[in-house]
Amino acid sequence: MNQISLRTAIVALLACMAIAICSSSAVAQDAAATYKAKCAMCHGPDGKGGKMGTRDFASADVQKETDAQLTEIITKGKGKMPSYDGKLKDTEIKDLVAYVRSLGKK
Repeated sequence: MNQISLRTAIVALLACMAIAICSSSAVAQDAAATYKAKCAMCHGPDGKGGKMGTRDFASADVQKETDAQLTEIITKGKGKMPSYDGKLKDTEIKDLVAYVRSLGKK
């Protein structure tokens, strides 16, 4: 009986891990699609900066900003960058911040 409970627990754990891996991949794809649609035209497809003097996401200035600061910039806008408040959901903005961080590491 105890061995059956252990097997059930292991199967449940593996199922949860598979769901987590699949959903994180889907979140990354959604963030990439949002970036491509909303950000890439100015920041470049690789986040290295581009038109209108946008900053390189790998730069020290961007990398030292906290997630809260990046969230505020996306939400409220900054300089020539428009506000995305009401245009993107909070979860989309959070995912975009993570995506911007990943571009900075490339």
